[in-house]
Amino acid sequence: MGAPQNIEIIEHRIPTAGSGPYIICEGGDGALWFCESGASKIARFDPHRGTFTEYPLSTPDASPIGIIAARDGSLWFTQKKANRIGHISLDGQMREFHVPTANAGPDAIALGPDGAIWFAETDADKVGRITQDGQISEYSEGLRPGARPLAMIERDGALWFSQAGGSRIGRIDMQGRITDFKIPSEGAQPRAITIHPDGTLWFVETSANALGCVFADGRMVEHRVPIDNASLRGVTVGPDGLLWFTANFSNQIGAMTTQGETVAVRDLPTAKSGPRCIMTHSSGRMFYGAFDAGLLGEVRIS
Repeated sequence: MGAPQNIEIIEHRIPTAGSGPYIICEGGDGALWFCESGASKIARFDPHRGTFTEYPLSTPDASPIGIIAARDGSLWFTQKKANRIGHISLDGQMREFHVPTANAGPDAIALGPDGAIWFAETDADKVGRITQDGQISEYSEGLRPGARPLAMIERDGALWFSQAGGSRIGRIDMQGRITDFKIPSEGAQPRAITIHPDGTLWFVETSANALGCVFADGRMVEHRVPIDNASLRGVTVGPDGLLWFTANFSNQIGAMTTQGETVAVRDLPTAKSGPRCIMTHSSGRMFYGAFDAGLLGEVRIS
């Protein structure tokens, strides 16, 4: 994995002002679906035509955050302020389900190996599970008070998740049993996570200015990013096998090898754009949400 020779960044303006694009995923139709946290909408972006379609939510200030595709290709998403889990079909039909715990603050969401949808109840220190027909279960045993679970991803038949308040990475199996792993740096504030093809789990440490890695046996290492006050937010495995990340405060994207060497740092075209999530499309193109600028950014490398 060498340094990319050329990095091209293209920006796509989202139709709604103040949209606040957050988590992005690929739907079963090959389009990009994402949450407009500032506009209470779910949006679809056609990466071939460069066009947007937006779907308003029933609650004006729902604050949608996380979104994921189910096995049938439809989308499930969280509504942090509305305290609901939503479902949207590929033709835009919606359903909504209330989270049993009041003010749970549902945030990140993931497809579990059991086919159900799992989500982080960040403000309640719980992990939730919802079936295709809307039945919700909640789990908290093993989570410390103030853990603030956030990003989630599947690995080895379980869900792994960051704990922004506990400086830990958690694992929950399909029976709801939770174990966690302490991050060496105190107050690291882990957020986004991704799985590398080699099986390692990578996550950003927002306050520690590092990328962390969890091996299959639970062993953990940290790699510092040479950017002052970066405020890392998103991470994905690029088509080149590098770990690509967003730096919110410094308004940059960067790339790191699995050995921990930062091999690329690039300023974003729009100042103070507030990059958050970054993801890799099946085509090999990478996209990120510029939360503060209302843009969907695209990264092309060669």
